[in-house]
Amino acid sequence: MPHWLQLMADSLVPLLWAGLVFTIPLTLLSFTFGLVLGLVTAIARLFGAAPFVAIARFYVWVIRGTPLLVQLFVIFYGLPSIGILLDAFPAALIGFTLNIGAYSSEIIRAVISSVPKGQWEAAYSIGMSWRQAMSRTILPQAGRVAVPPLSNTFISLVKDTSLAAAITVPELFQAAQRIVATTYEPLILYIEAALIYLALSSVLSALQVRLERRFARYGGMLEANA
Repeated sequence: MPHWLQLMADSLVPLLWAGLVFTIPLTLLSFTFGLVLGLVTAIARLFGAAPFVAIARFYVWVIRGTPLLVQLFVIFYGLPSIGILLDAFPAALIGFTLNIGAYSSEIIRAVISSVPKGQWEAAYSIGMSWRQAMSRTILPQAGRVAVPPLSNTFISLVKDTSLAAAITVPELFQAAQRIVATTYEPLILYIEAALIYLALSSVLSALQVRLERRFARYGGMLEANA
């Protein structure tokens, strides 16, 4: 077996393990928390009182206007200077959650705004409260439209988690860096890490297509019933 192939075979299990234990949980938790934060932020901007609108806009402005890597450094390396100490994984989780929350809030805000006002009026006409109209009428329609952009955000997050290596989270990319430090074979190891990210992204892209088709059929059924 060629040396490069043997090296890739030997390092495959440690890389996959790092991905399973750190990369995937970090991705899932960050996206889940970020989606909740994005929904709250979007609703605050659309329906909140002026102070909440200002806070939401400021949060989105700061997060979207600064690099994710800088945000991670501020949280992990900067906050200890004011007495806030965080382990690497929680620091990364907070950073990615805040980042996803800001970007997803813009998506959610746009899709909620795209729902025709007649849907609100129809919900109110049958006696629904604002909360009922939002949960039973508006969000289901907006969710169908939000699937493609939010799916793209999720796939991007899988790749962005490699930035967590910069704050010592032992995820997939840092596992590759550690192996490189002992083997002195950066090209082979980094290509292998890239191939694993590519495989994950490809699987998620295929799932995204299936999800979009399912929502498209669901939307078609709603229109037919209407």
